[in-house]
Amino acid sequence: MKLDQVVAVRPAKTVYRDGDYAIKVFNENYSKSDILNEALNQARVEETGLHIPKIEEVTKIDGKWAIVYDYIEGKTLQQLMDENPEKEDEYLDLFVNLQLEVHSKSCPLLNKLKDKMNTKISQTDLDATTRYELHTRLESMPRHAKVCHGDFNPSNIVITADGTPYILDWAHATQGNASADVARSYLLFKLAGKDDLAEKYLRLFCKKSDTALQYVQKWMPIVAASQSVKGNPEEREFLLRWVNVVDYE
Repeated sequence: MKLDQVVAVRPAKTVYRDGDYAIKVFNENYSKSDILNEALNQARVEETGLHIPKIEEVTKIDGKWAIVYDYIEGKTLQQLMDENPEKEDEYLDLFVNLQLEVHSKSCPLLNKLKDKMNTKISQTDLDATTRYELHTRLESMPRHAKVCHGDFNPSNIVITADGTPYILDWAHATQGNASADVARSYLLFKLAGKDDLAEKYLRLFCKKSDTALQYVQKWMPIVAASQSVKGNPEEREFLLRWVNVVDYE
């Protein structure tokens, strides 16, 4: 395999293109179990019938673990939104429809969202009282078994030349409550400094799914806390403000 055409560089991983394949190569210190779990997530979500890149191989290249996928030719939804700002509403509508399609699927073998969030909250450096409050709130939320992407944002959607949207990066996929997935997308828009788009997105999703805005908002502190474990210091500071200040009850 040729690793001379870089498609994307992320912390601890680099994505290359070799003809019809995308090759995600992980750094040597990346957790083997996380890599294999990502490949397993992808394989399981393939079975739902969603348009996603198919996984072809899990291998090692020069001593580094790598996952080989079908390469999807096209532009990301984020690129299209940046290039055509006048079409923002049209693209946002597509974005929400795709997320609703994801949530319409079930995949019983995926890890459970609540389990993952409980673990992440325990790993934070929040004080014991705050952690207790978050664990209690999380346990009180309704249990669902919908496919949740976990990092659903316009950069993870590629639109091909014929207009077919493909959803990328299923490393964080779980089964659980769709509103937690929506809270995550909302916070991603906010982290990117797109406050107006975040609010527009949340209103549109709630309208299309007939979900109460307050119901999604109840997830915000939980999701912010669980996401604060990763990321750079600026992101952590932003997310922890949601945990400590935002209280919708």
